Amino acid sequence: MAHQADPSRQEREDRAVTTEIADIHTASDGTYGSPQVHQRQSIRVSRKAAPRLTGARLGTRRGSPGGVVVRVVWSGRVDVGALVRALRGRGLNYDPAEVRRPAWTFDEHRHGLGREAVGPPVEGGLWWRAKVLVAGYEFSPPEIVRAFHEPGTDLLGRDMLLQARLPGLRFLMGVRVTDVRDEASDERTAWGWGYETLEGHLERGRVDYELVKYHSTGEVEFVARSYSQLHPRAPWWMRWGWRLFGRRVQLRFYRRAGQRLRRLAADPVVAVPTVVERPTGWGISVPDPLS
Repeated sequence: MAHQADPSRQEREDRAVTTEIADIHTASDGTYGSPQVHQRQSIRVSRKAAPRLTGARLGTRRGSPGGVVVRVVWSGRVDVGALVRALRGRGLNYDPAEVRRPAWTFDEHRHGLGREAVGPPVEGGLWWRAKVLVAGYEFSPPEIVRAFHEPGTDLLGRDMLLQARLPGLRFLMGVRVTDVRDEASDERTAWGWGYETLEGHLERGRVDYELVKYHSTGEVEFVARSYSQLHPRAPWWMRWGWRLFGRRVQLRFYRRAGQRLRRLAADPVVAVPTVVERPTGWGISVPDPLS
């Protein structure tokens, strides 16, 4: 049997401190953050260390469903690659059989992209240019949502890590592409794909993106359909944040996605901008909010 090394002094101290943090946080009914916890600790740590240790323990109010513990890290220290690879073994965080109104929100957003010659799509035309952008998730407004995935993976079955962006705060959540559609008839040509939320995601549900050309008019349309709900296990502060900002940000995303795709598909010379995430020391990230 392999010998297991004894924990270091720092590890033993951290365990003692985090245990006390959990007790103080529970006694406060989940209302104390790092400053209040620091003031009430009998085991003294520096104010710089308190947020690091507290972030590992603060989650939900006592008695909230699921006993969720939320992990908070500095955005500059997030290992995106490790988070993407960790999605491989996860399942969906909901059962499609339970999806129904009024507990779930259903959306459909349509955006006209322009017109091209009547008839089926022609390679190099508006529909084909838009298809490349939709396949690459390039329509997503980077100021709201950015996506990461392993290069070279097929679209169907692809695991994606979505980074939902708020001022100073990033939620990192996994989804999986579970459907790719390619349909053609005398009246129209349609292509699209859809993803569903994985375990650890703040929301539950599915989003489908579809690109349609109507042969008789040459009109090209981008359609986004979804059903979703905030996860029932979301802690109280996420629920308040969702009530204040969630739906507003959702609708803004769909509006901006249509505007962005229309702009990028309109001019074949314009290159799609590549967004590089720069390390930041002030923002914080929440990987797998409901892990």
